[in-house]
Amino acid sequence: MDTLGGTEFTPAATYLNTSSCGLLPRRAVEAVRALAVDNGTGAGHGGGSFDSVDAARASFARLVGIPAGRVAVGGSVAVHVGLIAASVRPGSEVLMAEGEFSSVVTPFAVRGDLKPRYVPLESLAGEVRPETALVAVSAVQSGDGRIADLPAVRAAAEAHGARTLLDATQAAGWLPVDAGAYDYTVAGGYKFLVSPRGTSFLTVTEEAQESLVPIHAGWVSGEDIWASTYGPVEQLAHSARRFDEPTAFLSYHGAEQSLALLEEIGVERIQAHVTALADRFRAGLRSLGHEPVAAPGSTVVAVPGLGDLHPRLQTAGVTVSVRAGNLRAAFHLYNSTADVDRALDVLAG
Repeated sequence: MDTLGGTEFTPAATYLNTSSCGLLPRRAVEAVRALAVDNGTGAGHGGGSFDSVDAARASFARLVGIPAGRVAVGGSVAVHVGLIAASVRPGSEVLMAEGEFSSVVTPFAVRGDLKPRYVPLESLAGEVRPETALVAVSAVQSGDGRIADLPAVRAAAEAHGARTLLDATQAAGWLPVDAGAYDYTVAGGYKFLVSPRGTSFLTVTEEAQESLVPIHAGWVSGEDIWASTYGPVEQLAHSARRFDEPTAFLSYHGAEQSLALLEEIGVERIQAHVTALADRFRAGLRSLGHEPVAAPGSTVVAVPGLGDLHPRLQTAGVTVSVRAGNLRAAFHLYNSTADVDRALDVLAG
């Protein structure tokens, strides 16, 4: 089998649905199981280890090319974006792509005193203007796999003094991401980072940290955690850890192992593997008379008009999803050419 995961993954079917949820490697399952047993028997010394949380933080930081001190951990992208949205001045324009994932746009929309503006993804850079305070965009679109023109967006934002928020949820783990190029990045851990649900990451530049208020700060946000358990936290962490959410230890014990595996394999190697599989799938779809959404270089393949074939694929043991009217497949390190060919055989009928 031409996969990269070796014996770490044991899919029970042809699993092409990482854009919805990634598979957990064996080592992550074992780590979660071990902590759950400790929690059930009282064999441990509490709910989990902050060392595992910090190891996951450090692994993610290395994967996206920044110091660990600029990474906050949490449980969901929506909460991270909500924290950012709370810091935007009333009346500010927030520029976003049409059809952007709801967790990226809704925290700004519900404020009621901001000016959200939505434009086609391909026009995003050209629509940045002097009154734009923030540009928020996913590196890879969830609905159809299109990759944003990020260099153009960054250049336009810089030219107009706007801050940038990048959602790397559909990118981190297979596409090289330079978190240092954005004021903020967010990423859910349970997709291409193959980590348990309940893991997410926020990166913040030193400059942006100055205006971001840690509105959900608790004891884990203190510089000295164990001296911050009662009363107002007297000294928040000097790093981005002050934006941490209360820790889901079971999830982060697994994430420590999952992210270490990604580091061992290497994102560039994963990218070459998954894009080759996606290209093979696109070519096969065209040979069957189906035209996928144009998303060159993306591991996410979306096909308009094939949503009604989802039940057929499921019955045949091929797991994909339907999003924004598209049949959507996504390839990761545990997939092989056999998976691609199996999906095409089922679609051919």
